[in-house]
Amino acid sequence: MQLRRSVPLVAVLVAGSLALTACGSSNNSSSSGGKKTIKIGFQGPLSGDNAQLGINGEFGVKTAIEEANKKGDLPFTLQLVTSDDIGKPEQGATAAQRLIDDSGVVAVVGPMFSGATKAAEPAFTKAGLLSVSPSATNPQLTSLGFTTFFRVIPPDDAQGQEAANYLTKVVKAKTVFSLDDKSEYGTGLSSVIEKQVKANGSTVIHDGIPPTKDYTAEADKVIAAKPDALFYSGYYAEFGLLVRALKSKGFTGTIMSGDGSNDDKFIAAAGASNAEGVLLTCPCGDANVDPNAKDFLASYKATNGGAKPGTYSPEAYDATNAIISVLKSLGNDATNRQKVADAFKTVNFKGITKTIAFTPTGEVTAKIVFVYKVVGGTRTVLGTTVDLVK
Repeated sequence: MQLRRSVPLVAVLVAGSLALTACGSSNNSSSSGGKKTIKIGFQGPLSGDNAQLGINGEFGVKTAIEEANKKGDLPFTLQLVTSDDIGKPEQGATAAQRLIDDSGVVAVVGPMFSGATKAAEPAFTKAGLLSVSPSATNPQLTSLGFTTFFRVIPPDDAQGQEAANYLTKVVKAKTVFSLDDKSEYGTGLSSVIEKQVKANGSTVIHDGIPPTKDYTAEADKVIAAKPDALFYSGYYAEFGLLVRALKSKGFTGTIMSGDGSNDDKFIAAAGASNAEGVLLTCPCGDANVDPNAKDFLASYKATNGGAKPGTYSPEAYDATNAIISVLKSLGNDATNRQKVADAFKTVNFKGITKTIAFTPTGEVTAKIVFVYKVVGGTRTVLGTTVDLVK
């Protein structure tokens, strides 16, 4: 965006300085209006091809923080600090360290993607800093000894099994082509799907391809295999290109993907006509049509310039509110990172998506998986797998 020529340079510099202080400072906790300022961090992809999933999460956190501050019943003022990891494992530890180095940050919502989460969590554990992911689903993440890590969505053990059940029992696919993007998320999800598809008596054809801009050769490979259905374990930017290539080659089988592709930008990448009929699974509902999320929807739009909640916006909102409930209960100890992390183990907070409570390993106790279908260029919730798979 180009600045208007009439804006004085000094004013621009001052505004830029204030923006940096608000969004990513490394200052210690300070006072605001007579109250101590406590910071909640957010880590996720805020740039790159799949940034929308990170923006969804950031806006959910922002909504919860602004609501809490407006209520005025907290003994402190909350401030959001963000750190962009681009959704990449190689950026995960660096993004985490930026939040760790800000001693005012007492808890983090994120990371969002499984690869970045795996890379970041050793540092968060060492620092005693609570990390609550709204979306990282790789099953192994809660078995790697990360003592301050929790997630408010079920892992791919649940999503993968339910996706496989839907394909074999509802779609009745006898042969499923399972394609992943070779990421931590993709390989974790595809391995669960393939195991369940085989257990249900259907045949699996596996392949993996790192993100690319040209899926023509892969589309040829899929079509030559003549599967009844294809499941892609990866993210929406690549899935859109894959679907476009498949449809251009005349593929007529069922196409399905998981939560990493469950975003409107998938439809834009594929083209509405190509995306029509595509299925998506997600351990998340749609706040835009959920009557239980009516107040959240209005608040989210008001806070974020009219933007609608996206995939994992409600989960990020619930994770933040669960953190705030713990901070409020701790009083003066709310600035102690380790005490915050320890107290979060026993949190029991009724959110808009589910009750936020955890097993000893940091897994959320509630496990619900939804199925979506693109109808008329819109992602439409068909229902939960409990209702759809008989």
